[in-house]
Amino acid sequence: MPKPVIAIFDVGKTNKKLFLIDENYQIVYERSARFVETVDEDGEPCENLESLRSSVYDSLHQVLQLKEFEVKAINFSTYGASFVYLDENGEPLTPLYNYLKEYPEELKQAFYAKYGGEEKISLETASPILGSLNSGMQLYRLKHEKPEIFQKVKWALHLPQYLSYLISGKAVADITSIGCHTQLWDFGKNQYHNWVSAEKITEKFGEFTPADSSLNTNFEGSSVKVGVGLHDSSAALIPYLANFNTPFVLISTGTWCISLNPFNQQPLTAGELKQDCLCYMHYKGKAVKASRIFAGYEHEVQLKRIAEHFDRAAYLFKHLKFNPSMILKLANKIPENQQEQQGFSASSAFPDRDLNLFQTAEEAYHQLIFDLIKQQIYSLKLILNAGVRRIFVDGGFGKNAIYMHLLATSIPDIEVYASSVSQATAIGTALAINDAWNENPAPTDMIQLKYYSAIQRSLDF
Repeated sequence: MPKPVIAIFDVGKTNKKLFLIDENYQIVYERSARFVETVDEDGEPCENLESLRSSVYDSLHQVLQLKEFEVKAINFSTYGASFVYLDENGEPLTPLYNYLKEYPEELKQAFYAKYGGEEKISLETASPILGSLNSGMQLYRLKHEKPEIFQKVKWALHLPQYLSYLISGKAVADITSIGCHTQLWDFGKNQYHNWVSAEKITEKFGEFTPADSSLNTNFEGSSVKVGVGLHDSSAALIPYLANFNTPFVLISTGTWCISLNPFNQQPLTAGELKQDCLCYMHYKGKAVKASRIFAGYEHEVQLKRIAEHFDRAAYLFKHLKFNPSMILKLANKIPENQQEQQGFSASSAFPDRDLNLFQTAEEAYHQLIFDLIKQQIYSLKLILNAGVRRIFVDGGFGKNAIYMHLLATSIPDIEVYASSVSQATAIGTALAINDAWNENPAPTDMIQLKYYSAIQRSLDF
């Protein structure tokens, strides 16, 4: 008898995968697609939309032929801040513009002058000013730079909703995409911001649909439930929300280290926005206050600097053990180590340190993590509120013993865990519509935790 499964498309900027997940949330099949790049009309690199569309159809066609599985549902998670503009026949009108594309300064100034200024819009939409990464600004640009194309736009769909549209044929809008650093959503009024209505954009988003709902669809003769799609950062939080009721903060570590607090719905302040805080929306429509630092990127850059200076292979540092005596030595050697970081900074103190100060590569690396943790604690406290008793760290730094021990020592009153969920984004995307395809409740053991206790509590850093 075929095993019931849900098919999940997890589409990142470079890694694109299809997973089949069974009723017990075990991944039973995995298929990858390669990233295919093209350029837009300005010669800027962007994703090949036709290749992505073909990949979705081809992958689904193949898994539906597998006799050992019965695909009961399909859902999608992708990177955010990317719109697909469709005409009345459902055909794309433009390339899938890269959210890193430079935004025209003159148009930007005209927009904020018209609608009340940068600070006002940022506060109301809970997002810093990020240019094209504010996806609503992409729509504004299309309307004012290419009005003839804008007039043809029947639907403007964020990428997860476009993939859902390819299967269901229904254009919908989803709060996890609309509510994440887009400058489209007024968090105070819990509706589209007034500039969206003023520019006559609202009707192009499709029907606003709960992220945990699904659509009955027939695809290649198979009856399936199709989810509306989710922004990947929101999807990755879902396994934690499903497994833990006690207030927590998740620090998702990668190139960016993003602290996510789904238990803090306080409005963002102007001061927090200036320190790179923003709000996400989780799939139940509640705000998730977040802060972020570019620590993963800095770690890689500085690790190479240390490796070159001491003539060591960079990969060796990944297995370096925590040395508490070295931390004590550094605390005395560099007096500022015993002080909390004062104020927000885009990078830690380490890039300005003279490596000749350190006797060994290990000593320099411990100081790098020391500096990154001070920056991380400052960023974390921006979104921390009373009641949070646990910090979960997933991603690369969760596997770094030095980072984890220093983090636990820096916040001794809060339990600190390295956590891991195999393919958290895909699992979260499946969990969002669990009731639509799965007769079983969501399992409560899908997250692996490793507890880290504080050391040398007398140290204040």
